[in-house]
Amino acid sequence: MGGRWDVALARFCWISCTVGAVVLPATARTQDRALSACRFEVAGTGKVRAITDGRSFILEDGREIRLAAIEVPLAPAAGESGPRAEAGLAARAALESMLASQSVELRQNAAGADRYGRTLAMVYVVRDGARQSVAHEMLARGFARVSTHAGDRACAEELLAQERGARRAKLGLWSEPYYVIVSAESGAQLAAERGRFTVAEGNVLSVHESAGTIYMNFGRRWSQALTVTISKRDERVFAAAGVEPKKLEYRRVRVRGWVEERNGPRIEATRPEQIEIAERN
Repeated sequence: MGGRWDVALARFCWISCTVGAVVLPATARTQDRALSACRFEVAGTGKVRAITDGRSFILEDGREIRLAAIEVPLAPAAGESGPRAEAGLAARAALESMLASQSVELRQNAAGADRYGRTLAMVYVVRDGARQSVAHEMLARGFARVSTHAGDRACAEELLAQERGARRAKLGLWSEPYYVIVSAESGAQLAAERGRFTVAEGNVLSVHESAGTIYMNFGRRWSQALTVTISKRDERVFAAAGVEPKKLEYRRVRVRGWVEERNGPRIEATRPEQIEIAERN
């Protein structure tokens, strides 16, 4: 792993972990309160046997668990190198420093597994009667980003607050250019993120509706700037959450999701939590 990631991880471990034990850092003293916002039901417990990547691990009974509500840089393929590979290794090392050989509590509120058969769950380390949310801590230390499916609005807002704090302080991966927010007006930056989970930000140039889809355009040329699509049938859900798509014209917006190529870079927004009014945050 590159020296810059070693420094970030060393800082993480200095305040959050010791050999063979997890010590709750200052930001985790209120982690029990996370349960009041992220209302997931207890779905079991287990002891961690091995860490797979920055969001996945295997329990001693063979179950493979994926952390719900967050996205991390993917683990590098064999022989892969460069900033993305190093970021994936750094995220894995951060999770390992928190969970290696630890007993955990699993909580779920919706889908039980992902398409690869991994159990999706919010994961907590319980120690001395206090719960530490692993997803919250990965976000707070800058080794993860909030995913497109992060529970209900209250839970998502709580998780986004953790992410924003780490980003502003340039903690963990946020200290590196690889992890910065992409410009929604930059075709080159967006092209480099194709097929990846991305957070982009920019000024909405226009909003229009066609054939049951609402289009938020960040540039005059679709091929050179981001377009965010929202199904017309979801418009009420977005409006109820305080994100009215047709009122976002000329506003500065931050959006997260998977970048696709459809005559230009595009992100499909299916949940209001994917869109933030950047002026407020």
